[in-house]
Amino acid sequence: MISFDSSQRLLIFGGPYSNLPATEALRGEAERLAIPPHNIICTGDIIAYAAEPEQTSDLIRNWGIHVIAGNCEEQLAAGAENCGCGFEEGSVCDMLSRGWYPYALANTSQATRDWMAALPAALSFAFAGKICHVLHGGSRQTNRFIFQSEPDAIADEAASTGADIIFAGHAGLPFVAPTNNATWINTGVIGLPANDGTPDGWFALIDADAGTIRVALRRLGYDYKAAAAAMRRSGHANGYARAMITGIWPSHDILPAAELSMTGSRLRQRTIRLAREPEPTA
Repeated sequence: MISFDSSQRLLIFGGPYSNLPATEALRGEAERLAIPPHNIICTGDIIAYAAEPEQTSDLIRNWGIHVIAGNCEEQLAAGAENCGCGFEEGSVCDMLSRGWYPYALANTSQATRDWMAALPAALSFAFAGKICHVLHGGSRQTNRFIFQSEPDAIADEAASTGADIIFAGHAGLPFVAPTNNATWINTGVIGLPANDGTPDGWFALIDADAGTIRVALRRLGYDYKAAAAAMRRSGHANGYARAMITGIWPSHDILPAAELSMTGSRLRQRTIRLAREPEPTA
């Protein structure tokens, strides 16, 4: 377990998805906020739908941030035939993955795949008296989709980690879900929009004061037109290229009814406050 100074801000994000302009924009935002690389964590899926897998991986590797493996890292490291995203066979997402995943595999170097193979599956850290756990999808299954409308799944997964705060990314939608004695937070992803009709990605900022830990879910604006144009030039995954422009996912196969009903509804940025443990007295 690592430990962060609670007087410093943390940044946690997921899903760069081979989207180089979005990843560059996030690095710029971190620099603007004076957040050093060792205070930044990526929840995985560096490579996926977009057009610049190797360039995006290079940026992440050279940045020096903490990274855990998503299912895409696991599959690419193994040279697997598919992304292992957990899409139902024959679904639209499954069919689209047969376009972008071979492209991603063919355009990822052996050195990058070796780096991915060495990434940890999860990361635990202490912050302001709380135990935090970072995972990709679920605690037992990397590619498990977990959404805010699934409280039983959230409670079970959170309990299995033994942590006070759990950060995830795989499901792609930003949300905060208190459960029993823990809080589940999906930071959202930066490489695709949140199906809310806007092109923005999402990330989380975490800081603390004397009495609370603040978790802020924030939008990331970037040059989405450049990212979409690069995808069109590459000749693959045009459904995802359109999603970058429209802000609507090309398929809703994975969404529960509650999240499906929110399609196209602009999400709001929000900050939640969690009680922190008092500092020990001398």
